[in-house]
Amino acid sequence: MADRSSIEWTEATWNPTTGCDRISAGCDNCYALALSKRLKAMGSAKYQTDGDPRTSGPGFGVAVHADALDVPRRWRDPRLVFVNSMSDLFHARVPLGYVQQVFEVMRETPRHTYQLLTKRASRLAKVADQLDWPSNVWMGVSVEDASEVGRIDDLREVPAAVRFVSAEPLLGPLLDLDLDGIDWLIAGGESGLNCRPVNAAWVRALRDQCAAAGTAFFFKQWGGRTPKAGGRRLDGREHSAMPAAGCRGVQEMEAARS
Repeated sequence: MADRSSIEWTEATWNPTTGCDRISAGCDNCYALALSKRLKAMGSAKYQTDGDPRTSGPGFGVAVHADALDVPRRWRDPRLVFVNSMSDLFHARVPLGYVQQVFEVMRETPRHTYQLLTKRASRLAKVADQLDWPSNVWMGVSVEDASEVGRIDDLREVPAAVRFVSAEPLLGPLLDLDLDGIDWLIAGGESGLNCRPVNAAWVRALRDQCAAAGTAFFFKQWGGRTPKAGGRRLDGREHSAMPAAGCRGVQEMEAARS
């Protein structure tokens, strides 16, 4: 868990689970997989479960951490919280009962706003009616290229107060998206040693589709060897729109940028 985060669209991270498995092209250069290997070598207790080497790796096996559930309760000031930056809450090996416990913590801490992101949209849609969706929970799906657009249809079935799409790493054009019911879209290029370049035309197309649909658009980064190597300006300006949600955390972030 991190009290603060360098991710541009959030303020803090909270990892009640860790570990995952690669399931699509966006996972090929997963930062969390590489970081988990280093954390295991450093002796970090949360990263001692190994995953299948074909899809995961050292320290990146799925593990739940019940001792982390109380962390947001101890944060007194409101925060925008990215849930599971090092995992996927809707992974098949995370028991539904534990997912429900995570949602209970979020419901009991309305001062925070929680941002959840999954590539496992089919399981999300399957269990959504078994979860209590408080108004401070934003739900998103990752869509890295046209082959994964169907995840947005699953997301539309979820009764979250805010629904969002993360097109990061953006690996191909996403044209003619149906953004009905989608409040926010984040786009970004890949970073790291083996990063795949993003085409500016792909980013512009997403910006323009969001403008036409009334969906808030956030351009996170061009990517490169490091996340901030290419900056985040598109056509001479930064795009940092947030969804129109009446929460203190969002209002404070927008005020800080203005």
